[in-house]
Amino acid sequence: MWVMLGEMFPNQMRGSGLSIAGLAQWLSNFGITISFPILLAGIGLTGAYGIYAFFAIVSVVFIAKMVQETKGLELEDMDQLWSKS
Repeated sequence: MWVMLGEMFPNQMRGSGLSIAGLAQWLSNFGITISFPILLAGIGLTGAYGIYAFFAIVSVVFIAKMVQETKGLELEDMDQLWSKS
């Protein structure tokens, strides 16, 4: 994830993009850590993992549709991907 974040933002906004994406990652981890004991007590282990699995599937679909392939591109050439979007 950290490698992809370093490559997905154009040079002009890489610092800001990485900081916001890093914050979102840490907040997501915090949310999972806080919600797990509550879900475990409320709906059990299967239900908690089922909810997390659902969101994992949603994220895979989102990434497959929204994240552009950067294989074989130089870092500077990735700015062209942003202008095509």
